[in-house]
Parts: sequence; C-alpha cells; structure tokens
Amino acid sequence: MVKQLILTIIGPTASGKTSLTIELAKRTDGEIIGLDSRQIYEGMPIGTAQPTDDEMEGIPHHLFGFRNPAKPISSGEYAKMVKEKVVEIRSFGKTPIICGGAGLYYRALKTGIFEGSVSDLPTRDRLDQAYEDDPVALLDLLRSIDPEYAEIVHINNKKRLMRALEIYETTGKTPTEHFKDQKKHPVETMNLFTVLLNWDRKIIIQRIEQRTDEMLENGWVEEVQELLIKQSDSKKVYPALNSIGYRQIQTYLNNEMTYDEMRDDIVIRTRQFARRQVQWFKKEKIDLIVEMDHLNQETTPDVIFDLISGK
Repeated sequence: MVKQLILTIIGPTASGKTSLTIELAKRTDGEIIGLDSRQIYEGMPIGTAQPTDDEMEGIPHHLFGFRNPAKPISSGEYAKMVKEKVVEIRSFGKTPIICGGAGLYYRALKTGIFEGSVSDLPTRDRLDQAYEDDPVALLDLLRSIDPEYAEIVHINNKKRLMRALEIYETTGKTPTEHFKDQKKHPVETMNLFTVLLNWDRKIIIQRIEQRTDEMLENGWVEEVQELLIKQSDSKKVYPALNSIGYRQIQTYLNNEMTYDEMRDDIVIRTRQFARRQVQWFKKEKIDLIVEMDHLNQETTPDVIFDLISGK
C-alpha cells in the first residue's frame, strides 16, 4: 500500500456520515468505500440506510448492497476488500474515502486482523443455541482453553464470548495465541486519517427517531416481508435478518407486538447501539473529532475540508 493518508469518516448511526462524505468526495474528486456491517447486503437498502442513487449525486460508491444476505463476512475478509478498492480507485487517479460505523471493521483496517479471522455459520449457530441454554457453561469452556482472554470477556457479552469460541473451533488457536502471533508477524494495515463525527446525545437520539420514522414510511416493513419470502424460497438462513429493526419488524409481522411497540423498540435498540459505537470509537486513535452540533450543517463540509487540508 502506498503510505498516503486515506480519509476515513466514522461515527455512530444517524450521525450524517453518508451525506457529509458525499460532499467531501465532490471536493476531492473522490469515490466512497463503505465500512458498514449491514449496508453490504443486497435487498436491504431501506433498513440499513444505504444511500439511494439520488443521494449519491453521481459519486461512485463501493461495497454497498453487493453481498447475498445468506453469506456472512468476517472483518478480515472485509478489510481485504477495502484495501483492494483503495488500490483500484487510486489506479483511476481518484481519491478513496472510507465511510462507516463498523468499529471492528475499522480496527481491522487500522491495526490489522489475524489471518485466522474467519466466520463459520454452523459453528456460530450451535454456539448461539449453547449460549441460550447455558451461558455459564460457555464461559467456563473459554476459561479452560484461553484463561487469559476469558478474563476480559463478560458473560453478558454474548457476541464476544461466542466469537472467541468460534475462532478457536475454526482455526485451532485461541484468541490469545492469534494476538501474540499478530505481534510477531504484523499484518498489513492502512494509513488512515480518521475523522469522528460526534453529537450531543440528545441530538443523536432525535436523529435516530427521525430516521427510524422515515425508514418505516419508505417501506421498511415491506422490505422485510420480501426478504422473508426470498429466505424461504432459497432454503437458506439470512443472518442479516437478525439485525436491529429487522428482528422487531418480524415480531410485528408475527402479531407479537403492535406497530407502535415495534417502532419504539427499534428506536431504543438503535440508541443503545449508537452508544456502544461511541464507546468503541473512544478507544481508537482519532485524528480529528468534529463536534457536529456546534456547526452550521450547510457549511460543515467546507469546515471539515479546510481542517483536513491544513488550512
């Protein structure tokens, strides 16, 4: 990789990353690469807030809506795709700009992910059921194979606990072993200039509520219905349908909650997710934090462009 800084816009959900990045792309002759764990899937444009053709305003976008929802992706695989897109965009004389809110994918680019970072759906499904049956037993299992890593895994952190065991079962090595190997044999990382969009919590909550209502009005429920039909016809499981919003809409379609209950639960879950994103990004080394609620939204792209240009 050419050691040239790659502008990267990150932030919690509903923070305005997409629209801002498009404006920055106009000023830099840029093309946008997605960094989102859900926007990669096809057939899910509304619920994952993929930019529409009109919103893209002619700016090329990469890694949006390209993957079958039955096919999960690991952070290591995603990082490889991003790197390939950076090389491709630069070969055209254009400026790559990375945009998204997936903390793990971001870390994979910034610090690297070990080569054994793979996903195995059958193993994950079995571990998921095992967790529901007895989470204590799973944590005890992790303690027996990787006591060092088990010290930093809370029993309520289902995803982290399952992922640690999935890594061990699919690679034959514990997470601790992989981390030690990574230090001995560093993987290729990317030279990013990271801009974090930060909002006052009250404002981001308002933005989440507004965007949720817009997504529902634009046909999110119908989108889920179509995905369920495709899932049934394909006889394959769509892990992406376990995402926030998609779960609640399925519950609503099963007449297990009212429309208003569904909407409120989506908002609550999204707020919680946004808070976790903020907590994650606070642990990362950020080059520029932009307090969005202190800026005039019309002039924000110009302000940020001036800042990253050193003016």
